[in-house]
Amino acid sequence: MSVDLSLEPALRVRGIEKSFGDLRVLRGVDLDVAPGSIVALLGSNGAGKTTLVRILSTLVAPDAGTASVHGHDVVDQPGRVRESISLTGQFAAVDEVLTGRENLVLVARLRHLRDPERVADDLLARFSLTDAGARRAGTYSGGMRRRLDIAMSLVGNPPVVFLDEPTTGLDPQSRIEVWATVRELARGGTTVLLTTQYLDEAEQLADRIAILHRGTIVQDGTLAELKALLPPATVEYVEKQPSLEDVFLALVGDAGDTDGTPVTPTTTEAAQPAGEELR
Repeated sequence: MSVDLSLEPALRVRGIEKSFGDLRVLRGVDLDVAPGSIVALLGSNGAGKTTLVRILSTLVAPDAGTASVHGHDVVDQPGRVRESISLTGQFAAVDEVLTGRENLVLVARLRHLRDPERVADDLLARFSLTDAGARRAGTYSGGMRRRLDIAMSLVGNPPVVFLDEPTTGLDPQSRIEVWATVRELARGGTTVLLTTQYLDEAEQLADRIAILHRGTIVQDGTLAELKALLPPATVEYVEKQPSLEDVFLALVGDAGDTDGTPVTPTTTEAAQPAGEELR
């Protein structure tokens, strides 16, 4: 989609640093996210992706630097920030005992919205879950649960949504369903910051891609801008344009991440469910 970069950023991050004990997770992160855009924060496990999202969500305080959401500082104005955002984590917050509709009604009531039932029905229709709304969420497929989880995060129409590795552990069909949901969010004007370790996910969804490595954003741009960083390769006199994987490996290399292990960009076929370690 086309993004007007002249607009005031929905998210602005300047010099953010964060350590946990002796482990430096973020080392001076700078990032702007335009309103109504999808930005993918791409990096391997341990790069600091989840930590940055937790700071932007006011769940963790930075050690240094500033961050704001629609002009509201995450440290000085956490209440105003929380009114503007929603966070969908790596693991679904869906109550599997309740039906899909009951999950949405519960969230709407917790947010003190008028007519929670209508809010729930509207979101079920928006995410093609109306037929499944009366079923217990525990009977849903992985993709359906994730779509319900994202729908729950949209109760109250927050202008900014953080999706922290939303397709981790999902099968290919479920990932495609979630991708369609994310595109729908952007078409509706929602700003999406998506963390991912999947190269194809960033390539398919993002207006801009920020590559986070060892706590620093080493490059930020559109897919075309990132590919332009590398010259085309010539194979038997046929020019081969660089892929996002080529760019990622050129920027990150095989020097390893914070724990010293080799960095391996993740594709669909090689994807494994993420663990509990800091990202």
